[in-house]
Amino acid sequence: MKYNRISADCHLDLNWLPTDLFDSQAPAALKGRLPYVVDGPQGPMWTTKNNAPLGLTRGVGVIGKKFVPGMQHRFDVMATTGIYEDGAKGINRVGDPDLRIKEMERDGVDAEVIYGVLAVSTALNDPEASREMLRIYNTWLKDFCSHYPDRHIGLACIPTDDINDAVKEVHRVAKLGIKGIEIPCQWDTKPFWDPHWEPLWQAIDDVDLPVHFHAFPVMARGVLENAGALRPNATFVASTLFQINLFNLLASMIGGGVLERHPTLRVAFGESGIGWLPYALDRMDFLFDDQKQFRTMGVKLKPSEYWRRQCRASFQYERVGSKLVDMIGAETLMWGSDFPHGDGVWPESDKYIAEQFGHLPAAQQRMITCDNAAKFYRLPS
Repeated sequence: MKYNRISADCHLDLNWLPTDLFDSQAPAALKGRLPYVVDGPQGPMWTTKNNAPLGLTRGVGVIGKKFVPGMQHRFDVMATTGIYEDGAKGINRVGDPDLRIKEMERDGVDAEVIYGVLAVSTALNDPEASREMLRIYNTWLKDFCSHYPDRHIGLACIPTDDINDAVKEVHRVAKLGIKGIEIPCQWDTKPFWDPHWEPLWQAIDDVDLPVHFHAFPVMARGVLENAGALRPNATFVASTLFQINLFNLLASMIGGGVLERHPTLRVAFGESGIGWLPYALDRMDFLFDDQKQFRTMGVKLKPSEYWRRQCRASFQYERVGSKLVDMIGAETLMWGSDFPHGDGVWPESDKYIAEQFGHLPAAQQRMITCDNAAKFYRLPS
């Protein structure tokens, strides 16, 4: 297939999945502990036996909110396409592979990378149920992507509460033919420089699939939910910083020697933004050169060299980052539409691509909006 535009960051959230997906496949012992749909005051909604509020079916954004005109500009623009009206009628333009292709074509996108339901799985607060939920999702995702295997690049969601189970799931999804791995970023897990994670890095390296991190929590679990009348204030903080916090993971992967031990490991930071990267790379390089103690980490190259060799960042629209491309490395950047999230640019990608990349040479524009992703995911030429 000939690619002209590839979105390296799109989503398939719980609210657009088949409503019987988990309950129909859950083992008897886990019935009700995995998400299922009930009638709620605002319509059908996802929940679990412990009444975890998981959002409306075919609702708005990552958590399936009710669409309220005038609350967010990007959702208003998306609503003009009728996507939420259709959803209320049972027309699933996000979770049906044939209909989703039409939404991509509306936006000029030939292929897309699809992030999944890790956030929901952690919200269950039930590790056993979470593992089973993600196993079912990963198997279903393979079937979803099989309709357009060169256009839908699904990422398997790997639970990491049990490292041995995580390793097994990595090998299982690789045999299914899934093209990438996504692992959760949580405050309450061991830092990624800890040797605890080495079996997982080795497994991902062994199956030769790229590993993905999508955003990083700014606040501990439950803070937003318990903010009360101050929730808008807390949400502003979370929405402002969630991309920059990926610096934590980047420094951990490099400082922990993960990229030194696994020089062919491909690492993607999804919807990470890029404006913070020049500072991050310069700061790490400065410390590496300045302080001898950092030469004992088992890290031989400058941090910025590992970045350019193995790492990629995706972003949808940045007025600052797009002016710093040469400082980051054009070959390390991958544009994404973030469909169907409110932080994204669907269905106006043409407009936003032209606005932020118009000053770049055509060759760099092509790299960022197509070629880098095609190479990273080894798509057929």
